[in-house]
Amino acid sequence: MPIKWKTAIITLSDKGYAGEREDKSGPLVREMIERAGYEVTEMVLLPDERMMIEEKLKELCDERETDLILTTGGTGFSPRDCTPEATLAVAERNAPGIAEAMRYASLQVTPRAMLSRGASVMRGKTLIINLPGSPKAVKENLEYILPSLSHGLEIMKGITGECGSEAKNPGVKA
Repeated sequence: MPIKWKTAIITLSDKGYAGEREDKSGPLVREMIERAGYEVTEMVLLPDERMMIEEKLKELCDERETDLILTTGGTGFSPRDCTPEATLAVAERNAPGIAEAMRYASLQVTPRAMLSRGASVMRGKTLIINLPGSPKAVKENLEYILPSLSHGLEIMKGITGECGSEAKNPGVKA
C-alpha cells in the first residue's frame, strides 16, 4: 500500500491574505496532490512576510512533522517576493534538482520561466518545494515533479535506498 505523505500547502500572497484576491493556486495544489495519493494535513494563506513564512515552515517541519511542504507564490522578482529567502533560511540541506527541473520544464513553455526563483530544500525529514504563484505554472510544475517525489521522500525518510534504476518521467523526451 502506498504511503500517504503528510503534506502542507502554503499560499504566499499579500492580496490573498488581505481578502482582496481568491487563492486559486493553493486549492489546485491540494487537488493535484490528493489525486496522487498524498494527505493534505494543513492549508495556510500568509502574506509575503519573511519572518511569518520562516516561523510557519519551522512549525510544520519541527512540531507537526510534515513530510512535504509545497508553497505557492512569492518566487518572482517583485520586491515583496521573499519565499525562496525564507525557505533557504530554514533549510538544513539543499535539494536544488527539484527547482532546477521545474524551471527546465517551464522553459519548454515560456522563456519567462528563467525569472522563477523557487527553491527546494530539506529541513530534518521534511521536503520543502517552492512552486510559482499562477495556477497555470503550478499545474505545469507539479505535473512534472510528482512522478519522482514519492521516491525522493522514501529516500529522505530512510525507507528505501538510492535510485537503483532510472525511472521514466513522462515529461521527459528520450
